[in-house]
Amino acid sequence: MSDTLLEVREVSKTFTLGSRKTLKAVENVSFGVEQNSICVLLGPSGCGKSTVLRMIAGLETATEGRVALGGKAVTGPGQDRGMVFQAYTSFDWLSVRKNVEFGMKVNNIDAAKRRERTNHFLNLVGLSKFADAYPSQLSGGMRQRVAIARTLANDPEVLLMDEPFGALDAETRWLMQELMIDVAEKTNTTMVIVTHDLEEAIFLADKIIFLSSHPGRVKEEIIPAFKAGKRIADKEHIIRMNGYSDLEEKLMRLMREEGHREN
Repeated sequence: MSDTLLEVREVSKTFTLGSRKTLKAVENVSFGVEQNSICVLLGPSGCGKSTVLRMIAGLETATEGRVALGGKAVTGPGQDRGMVFQAYTSFDWLSVRKNVEFGMKVNNIDAAKRRERTNHFLNLVGLSKFADAYPSQLSGGMRQRVAIARTLANDPEVLLMDEPFGALDAETRWLMQELMIDVAEKTNTTMVIVTHDLEEAIFLADKIIFLSSHPGRVKEEIIPAFKAGKRIADKEHIIRMNGYSDLEEKLMRLMREEGHREN
């Protein structure tokens, strides 16, 4: 991995609930994300994973601390960060091709370049044959592929994903996980992914940031050593590797500890 691209430093977020009540969602969170790496934010429900991701995206402002991309402070949404949500976000009235082109058109990319990039990323996510279909004609997994292609087509420095496969069935989910490994390898895109799924975290992550129960703090930063710095292309292979079950057991233990602390 190369130098740190994204920095989250001593970040806290407090929400005002009304009637002078406040809620601290995350507290003093610090970590770095290396260029061309996949960083997974993991932790129990309600620990602030999505809040941290939204601050990276510029959709929320940190109450304290700093988020910086390439050394520049994040002060709001920007083209250098692309976001894929759990909910399907395609425009139903546009074809797959026009959905992927939409952001580029808004950013005044010329038609020939839009067409070239759309064809490239539809091919990358396996949707070339469905370019003229509409979202209502696609499965859930295919609609998420549209969202991924559309986001990547805008050439972000960092791809942010918030539980992107949470609504999918088990088979589609692991196929999508394998797709993301393939995308990461072929595009060298830096990714930050929120999940609560232990298997997904182990499979995708070059680094796992495990957050504690509310308010979220960095409980542990974990590099999956059994991968030896490599990404594993298929699920069947990784679950048989020495060290996989040990890491899964460790993450389960961390989850249980935080669950007990919450109660």
